[in-house]
Amino acid sequence: MKLVKDTDNKELLSKEVSDKEAEQAFKTILSWIGEDPNREGLLETPKRVMKAFKEYFKGYKEDASKVLDKTFGDVEGYDDMVVQKNISVQSHCEHHMAPIIGKAHVAYIPKDRVVGLSKLARVVEVFSKRLQTQERLTMQIANTLMESLDAKGVAVTIDSTHQCMTMRGIKKEQATTVTNYYLGQFKEDLSYQNRYLRFISTTLKD
Repeated sequence: MKLVKDTDNKELLSKEVSDKEAEQAFKTILSWIGEDPNREGLLETPKRVMKAFKEYFKGYKEDASKVLDKTFGDVEGYDDMVVQKNISVQSHCEHHMAPIIGKAHVAYIPKDRVVGLSKLARVVEVFSKRLQTQERLTMQIANTLMESLDAKGVAVTIDSTHQCMTMRGIKKEQATTVTNYYLGQFKEDLSYQNRYLRFISTTLKD
């Protein structure tokens, strides 16, 4: 058994599953869909899928708040919003494990310190590499930035396509989903919120 944390940072006990057990599970699924897992083209597939899943879901082994540990105070009093647009999102929905593909836009208003720009994208990446709903993903990014940076405000927007509804089910290929979450001054002061939306509006229309 090992101690892990879920997306709300609650400690849970989880059984350690070996790579070999994971490979066997994928081999079983190949048989279930009607394939022969022992034919030449599929012999290495369970191992490849196992390695791919390690990459798809590596966010479970990462702590997004630690990404924001290093901040910088030498900003000469800068206190307006910092906006980063077009951060790629590649996640998987928790209901069908189908891909979620889109973009995230993130903004924060610093109080005393700022963080390296790459760290904003890194926080998006950590939470994206888990089974998700888009609503929860949006909130996790915003709450982590707000708390870890002690920011005056945070805004997060995600615009994405869910392949669980474009490739299966209702099969609406052109449907996209947009979620927004605001904290602090972005929620309390509509002038900040409106400026932020203007900054990202061109992207949302493209």
